[in-house]
Amino acid sequence: MEKRQLGNSDLYVSAMGLGCMSLGTDEKKARSVIDAALDAGVNYFDTADLYDFGENEKIVGGTLKHVRDKVIIATKAGNRWNSNKDSWTWDPSKAHIKAAVKSSLKRLQTDYIDLYQLHGGTMEDPIAETIEAFEELKKEGLIRYYGISSIRPNVIREYAEKSGIASVMMQYSMLDRRPEEEAIPLLAQKGISIVTRGSVAKGLLSDKALDKASDSIQKNGFLDYSYKELEELLPGLKEKLGQRQLGQAALQYNLAQSSVVSVVTGASSAGQVRENAHAVSSPPLSKEEVELIRRLTKANLYQEHR
Repeated sequence: MEKRQLGNSDLYVSAMGLGCMSLGTDEKKARSVIDAALDAGVNYFDTADLYDFGENEKIVGGTLKHVRDKVIIATKAGNRWNSNKDSWTWDPSKAHIKAAVKSSLKRLQTDYIDLYQLHGGTMEDPIAETIEAFEELKKEGLIRYYGISSIRPNVIREYAEKSGIASVMMQYSMLDRRPEEEAIPLLAQKGISIVTRGSVAKGLLSDKALDKASDSIQKNGFLDYSYKELEELLPGLKEKLGQRQLGQAALQYNLAQSSVVSVVTGASSAGQVRENAHAVSSPPLSKEEVELIRRLTKANLYQEHR
């Protein structure tokens, strides 16, 4: 599988990353998914201390221990579970991040984290203090590089201007083209890479399309698409893309952006991993295909999430 350089770092990540949130806590099943990803050439694994109260990090770290020097482990911090573990609070303070990294390292069974990400971010955060925490962790050798996971253009702009982030993880798809207006041009200018999530838009851009629509989507639509618009758009997209499957086109649409180095896809089975890997390794979209998709879909903008 193709590897792409993450920002100006010396990390080269696979064009598909495995989003580990959906692995679950059945260790045997989770290991089969991770092993399938390794077999497909995936070297980039994305988790977070929030997932399954840290159990996700334990499974990921334990499974990858035998190939630690050959893989890139990314995790995230900034959310704190309460004592009842039924909700969490946001804490981007230096004290929390520097404590959280030690807990993640222990669960991951490793001495360093390749990519440590802030799991969110607002304009009310002590951003200078947060950046200082990440820079200190880098100097201490506990992390190799850092980034943020955010869809807020103003927050992204602050970190792009003031920090040494290597990457931004953001939601991006054919149905969610909000990053194209503000975030993508800025990050391209700064040499900061993008890793994407949500590339199949809650399954709407998979080959099952509307069959995957939840009750909420059927009632409220998806972003600024009504359900009626989706009923018209998705079959039309499938038809006009011809031989190319919709799910394949969805992943390739993200990778058509030069700043996007990896599409992070979740999977709950080894078969799903293989299917996603096949889509990522398929021929890139032609210029005509990209233009067709942009003509048929909305160039939506960020109205909220500032």
